[in-house]
Amino acid sequence: MKKNTSLPDFSLEQKMPGLVAGIDEVGRGPFAGPVVAAAVVLTPDNLPNGIQDSKKLSKQKREALFTEILQSADVGIGEASVSEIDKLNILQATFVAMKRALKALNQSPDSLLIDGNRDPKLGVPSQLIVKGDSISLSIAAASIVAKVTRDRKMCTLSEQYPHYGWEKNAGYGTAEHRKGLSLFGVTPQHRRSFAPIRKILEENETQN
Repeated sequence: MKKNTSLPDFSLEQKMPGLVAGIDEVGRGPFAGPVVAAAVVLTPDNLPNGIQDSKKLSKQKREALFTEILQSADVGIGEASVSEIDKLNILQATFVAMKRALKALNQSPDSLLIDGNRDPKLGVPSQLIVKGDSISLSIAAASIVAKVTRDRKMCTLSEQYPHYGWEKNAGYGTAEHRKGLSLFGVTPQHRRSFAPIRKILEENETQN
């Protein structure tokens, strides 16, 4: 029987032993800014309504659910900086952010539900789920927390670096962001290990 993945539910959490945390990350693809992960242990008898994959929600709905999740669940947030991304590579930096999110929880979970197909080896029995944010409520909640946290951070950074549209594109390589790069160059918040940024830096070197 095919599973209906239109809305995430709490069934996977109920099958796993003990306290279960969902983990997800946001920001692996952008040219700029940190990668942010969240770990969420939902309270089974106090589940906020409307939780689903953060990408399918309006900004207003995400913000409202973010507040509800923080009020009703145990939430840990972790990030890896641009310099860590450049030093470690984006995958390993994502695992670091997940580790920090897990550590930031008030309770130590017995089991983890993790979005994706790569095991971050967090030292807790884990189930990896591809597109987990559309299957597991805990992962979906983590995706909301991570996205709102990162979007807010990029908004703040856009005040310091106003030419790249980060308040709208969150550091992804949109036309506006690329135009800002061509006119104003690379900032300390850009990921130098990412090919488009590395290319600009190499071109600048050959011109000098």
